[in-house]
Amino acid sequence: MTEPQIIRGPWPHPVKSGSRIDLEVDRSTLLKRRWRGTAKDGSEFGFDLETPLADGTVFFATEETHYVLAQKAEPVLQVVLHDPTQAAHVAWSLGNLHFPIQVKPDLIVVADDPAIRLYLERDHVKFVATTGVFHPIKAAGHHHDHSHGHGH
Repeated sequence: MTEPQIIRGPWPHPVKSGSRIDLEVDRSTLLKRRWRGTAKDGSEFGFDLETPLADGTVFFATEETHYVLAQKAEPVLQVVLHDPTQAAHVAWSLGNLHFPIQVKPDLIVVADDPAIRLYLERDHVKFVATTGVFHPIKAAGHHHDHSHGHGH
């Protein structure tokens, strides 16, 4: 068995033409800096990263192929938006509950979670349960610490 190729960051060179080989990975793994994965062609990779890589990132290439991170679909809830006021209320409420959201032009997407379902049903917000690749908004600005004084 050969040692896996160690990946330290995104592929630093422009990718020439050639076949694309995906390495499918779930969203929680993409948030990590150290992990292992196997691409569709059986090639093994170890990831030892400064910062996590995103869905769609080319992380390794040869003359013939390039390897791309492909985030797996997961259960999500889609909230169809009817007007800006409803959109703002739902987004604010979910954010206030510390649930990550993805905002699209006509809907808000959240991970399918029993607490979110309960909130949406209680507030009579219509949603559709489905599967999809979930790309939540990353917090801008500063890191928000929720330790509430533990050890500070």
